[in-house]
Amino acid sequence: MTYYERALPHWQPEGAAIFLTWRLHGSRPKEYFESHRDPNPAREFVRQDRILDKTPLGPTWLKDDRVAACMAAALHHADAVLGLYDLRAWVIMSNHVHLFVDPHVQLERINRSVRSYTAREANRILQRTGAFWQHESYDHWSRDLRQSERIIAYIEENPVSAGLVQRPEDYRWSSAFGV
Repeated sequence: MTYYERALPHWQPEGAAIFLTWRLHGSRPKEYFESHRDPNPAREFVRQDRILDKTPLGPTWLKDDRVAACMAAALHHADAVLGLYDLRAWVIMSNHVHLFVDPHVQLERINRSVRSYTAREANRILQRTGAFWQHESYDHWSRDLRQSERIIAYIEENPVSAGLVQRPEDYRWSSAFGV
């Protein structure tokens, strides 16, 4: 099992699928997250994710189709060309990205490679400089097949939960699109 720590601990058991969330820098307003924290980590993650889906504060750079297309292409490139992981599910929301992967390399390398590339490209597209991604990412390893199925459903249902579409397959920036 690989382990490293920043503000949060990150475990990567051998052979386990990983659920990742990357948030835009400045998209996590403290006042929204610090109040009424749920002691259950899974419920707290969902609570925070729902806030991210609906918050009017902070950057929404991923809403730009050029940036979303760059992000989607990078996720697929890291799978098909770089071989960093097998991409099982993904969604690009306005201020965060969820993906579920079977990693072939250490999680730290996946985060560093994909996030640094997409940050540079998105900043170039948007003609801006500065931090693009929040420093810390969220990850959770799947314990079994049933949990993996729930994670995939959660990811692909995210645009429905946010009120963006009626059906997951209608959201363009998702692995469910056009299914």
